[in-house]
Amino acid sequence: MELYLNTTSPYARVVRICAIEKQLDDVKLIWVDPWADDNALLTANPNGKIPVLVTDRGETLSESLLIASYLDGLSPTLSLLGAPNYTDVFALSGLSQGLTDAAFMTVINRKHFGKESDSTVLGVRRQNAIVRCLQRLEDRVSTDVMQSDINLGQIVTGVALSYIDFRLPELQWGESQPLLADWLTRFSERASVKETAFT
Repeated sequence: MELYLNTTSPYARVVRICAIEKQLDDVKLIWVDPWADDNALLTANPNGKIPVLVTDRGETLSESLLIASYLDGLSPTLSLLGAPNYTDVFALSGLSQGLTDAAFMTVINRKHFGKESDSTVLGVRRQNAIVRCLQRLEDRVSTDVMQSDINLGQIVTGVALSYIDFRLPELQWGESQPLLADWLTRFSERASVKETAFT
């Protein structure tokens, strides 16, 4: 299998952590710059987005949560989907994916249009979404899905929070969400999380 990724994509990091946790050692990492119209990436995924997984059968999968679900089925080691009771895992994954999307688009818009893009209608919506998602996660820290063995929801949550710390450190979200900050500190001790740290 081939996984197209870079070191700063939160979406790619989710997939990479999943592959490590599932002990899938046959995943070949192909490092690309999605902004450079890399020919190999565009051949694998015409929309130029990462991550992209090319399976051993030559099938191309995109979108991080779909790739993660596929990887989960390749190894009996530790179900990341929480089967058969997967609803809570999917709910947490969706919530934290929304947080990732809002943070990522904030970073991209600042890169291309300056920080004043935060003041546009869409920029304000993104900022408000970040605040709401962080508070919802703070309220859920003590739930079973956050405190159980590692699962996809926890991975997406941990990556989203780490991405905000990496790209939007001025938010200092830990001051308002101390329980969530403590959770992230514990989660970040996992070997898979350390190995995939943003650079």
